[in-house]
Amino acid sequence: MGKKKKKSGGRQRLQVVTLCISTSMVLILIGLVVAGILVARNISTNIKERLPITMYIEDDINETEGQKLCEFLQDKPYARHPKYTSKEQVLKEETERMGTDPSEFAGMNPYLPQIDFQLAAEYAENDSLKWIKEELTKLPKVTEITYPEDLVDSINRLVRIISLILLALAALLLIVSIVLINNTVKLGIYSRRFNIHTMKLVGASWGFIRNPFIRQGIGIGLIAALIAGVVLTGLWGFFFQMKTNSLVTWQVIIITGLTVLLFGLIITTVCSWLSVNKFLKMKAGELYKI
Repeated sequence: MGKKKKKSGGRQRLQVVTLCISTSMVLILIGLVVAGILVARNISTNIKERLPITMYIEDDINETEGQKLCEFLQDKPYARHPKYTSKEQVLKEETERMGTDPSEFAGMNPYLPQIDFQLAAEYAENDSLKWIKEELTKLPKVTEITYPEDLVDSINRLVRIISLILLALAALLLIVSIVLINNTVKLGIYSRRFNIHTMKLVGASWGFIRNPFIRQGIGIGLIAALIAGVVLTGLWGFFFQMKTNSLVTWQVIIITGLTVLLFGLIITTVCSWLSVNKFLKMKAGELYKI
């Protein structure tokens, strides 16, 4: 009798260990997908915020007026880091870039003063850029606004495609993970189905019978989330060594960690609740047929 109890206890411990390992592997994959979505968003933001917007100004503007325009742009939510460049400085930079002085051929400085600024990521849409352009061209001494329109379209199209792929992958992984974890939890409870039925026969309430399994599910979820967190933390350390801090930020790490923890707790708890209820609803004869 003692040997049977020992074997039964050892079998249950093995099932718990197996469930912890399988759940943690699923949570690692979920964490990677969530982090991938967040990193893709950061990449998109970084690319959009580097889009160059150039505002050309009339030739007779002075330094003070140019700086006032920069101050005007700094107060706008769509503009980042505006910088005024005089036509003399533009000529100097273009001469260094081309290796020859364009004014020698033109007989004059062919460039206009300009203000360059970067765009806030949420405004990197051609619809937004059109009304921004309309607003800025109404300013005094502003002659033209230029930006890479085709590049904006290409970036937004690529971001939408990548987002759809990642969301589809996340949805597929979510379904697969729920099925896998549910089957593993159900298998662990299956071996104790006769214990459940015995407790039901002696008058134990469903809640009383269910509580130990729910607590075990919560414990497994916590342990699996901890294991997944340790593995993912090791990956984050690798990315930090690769100097990708602007992509794998603390926000990404925190959101991924909380997602893994919540998913681990919710899915193991719900699966335990559903599996126990399934066996509680069965009659004695049905327990032998499954």
